[in-house]
Amino acid sequence: MTKTAMIALIPLLLAAAPAMAQHQHHETPPAGQPGASAPSPAPPPPAYDMSAIAKALGSKQPAPVQDPHAGHDMPAEEAPPSAQQAPPSQASQGPRHAADAIWGADAMAASRKTLKSENGGMITSVVIIDRLEARTANGEEKYLWDAQGWYGGDLDKLWLKSEGEGSFSGAMESAEVQALWSHAIGPFFDVQAGARYDLEPTGRGYAVLGVQGLAPYMFEVDAALFLSDRGDLTARIEAEYDQKITQRLILQPRAEIELSAQDVPEQGIGAGLSKAEVGLRLRYEIAREFAPYLGVEYEAKTGKTADFARMDGEDPDGVVFLMGIKLWF
Repeated sequence: MTKTAMIALIPLLLAAAPAMAQHQHHETPPAGQPGASAPSPAPPPPAYDMSAIAKALGSKQPAPVQDPHAGHDMPAEEAPPSAQQAPPSQASQGPRHAADAIWGADAMAASRKTLKSENGGMITSVVIIDRLEARTANGEEKYLWDAQGWYGGDLDKLWLKSEGEGSFSGAMESAEVQALWSHAIGPFFDVQAGARYDLEPTGRGYAVLGVQGLAPYMFEVDAALFLSDRGDLTARIEAEYDQKITQRLILQPRAEIELSAQDVPEQGIGAGLSKAEVGLRLRYEIAREFAPYLGVEYEAKTGKTADFARMDGEDPDGVVFLMGIKLWF
């Protein structure tokens, strides 16, 4: 191209430049490339008509709910409202069941009834045979049972408990039954009160006050005070823990201590710490409701209780080997 032709094209290029710039302004480059414009912001959420709720609460109609960010940017230094801000005065006014004004009293009454029955009002029952054992100690074959069950709701229950032991070749050594009213005092513990009656070794009644539940670190605890009809005050504390080795194989450490506020010679009990038991049981849950186990336990009578045992020709302590089953239904 000659120099004269190039000079002639310059006015044409200058005239076309504004048109090209305007065309580039209206085109949207592909996403991800320089010059791509951001997508249009989403419209603010619609306002909600809360007049029915405001009418039920007996207050003025609240202002429509708007997007606080619509139309302006929140400064970076602006902090959210305090969580400790006092509730509005309308929160403590109005009818007891404000939802009745929207959904109808009949529909909401049925919903509240269902909610109550499914959350705290449902009646349940269970029987747990925690220990049913054959035991060998000092060449003597013995048996032991420890069972309990309840009937009631989440807050209040009737508990029945029974435990005892004896010799396969001799008489029953001890047997007791308890009937207790239980009331929940928290998510994990119940307070229990009622009566206990000893069938063996001597017929004797007791008033019972105790607690039962799940202590921190998943220890099951059962502690009770017993006041006999003769004024004797004793106590028993039991604790056990289930350590899962597998989903079915479980190792259970267990401890039990008995205490007395005074000597009870006719029952061979001395004041203070009278008896302690510490043991391990390894059970296998063939089903959740049926679990055989093997175990070993150390039992010791202490203080004056040990003296009473020696006077009767018994060993005050020893190791017990045991086998048994745990059942519940």
